[in-house]
Amino acid sequence: MFCGVQGAIAPIVGDVPPQSRRRRTRLRFRHRGDGHLSTVYVFVLLDIGTRRIVHCNLTEHPTAELTIQQFRNGLPLDGTYRFLVHDRDGIFAPAVDEALRSMSLRVLKTPVRAPQANAHCERFIGTARRECLDWMIPLNERHLRSVLAEWISHYNRERPHSVLGPGFPEDTTRQATLTGHRLPAAHRVVASTRLGGLHHHYTLEPIAA
Repeated sequence: MFCGVQGAIAPIVGDVPPQSRRRRTRLRFRHRGDGHLSTVYVFVLLDIGTRRIVHCNLTEHPTAELTIQQFRNGLPLDGTYRFLVHDRDGIFAPAVDEALRSMSLRVLKTPVRAPQANAHCERFIGTARRECLDWMIPLNERHLRSVLAEWISHYNRERPHSVLGPGFPEDTTRQATLTGHRLPAAHRVVASTRLGGLHHHYTLEPIAA
């Protein structure tokens, strides 16, 4: 899984605004389709400041050219980001770094064999596994794409993140409120299922008179 998150090269990015820090790492995921097992690579761009998943795509054959195209598709054109941190995976050919520099991004590389430098990224990958992939058996790439799309939408818009307040990546100004067991008068709790009931989203709904 390729994912944009902050690395542990704090002396370099310590003074960078959180919303400017991105990096990427990899998760291989095997799925069963047409009677055989194949490895699917998931490309994800994650905004560190908001924890929002900015872009996601899948492929069975990752290449430098495809990686460049995903950055072009996923990164905004308004210059929101100034830095992009990545590890020393072989997929990052010199052409990838050149393409990133042409997008006015400064490329920062993590230390060699330093998984602790992938703190945010490793956390996200663990979350994706624990909350989604470990519970699903994708039948093919299209099924996996559908599963991830639904879960990422839940992750961005409905899943509170404690580091944000708790808040939500899609809108960091919106905060989750703790009501305990007390509900506003004339309201009820409505549960909406996600991924066939694996997760639920709860909202307050006025009770019709």
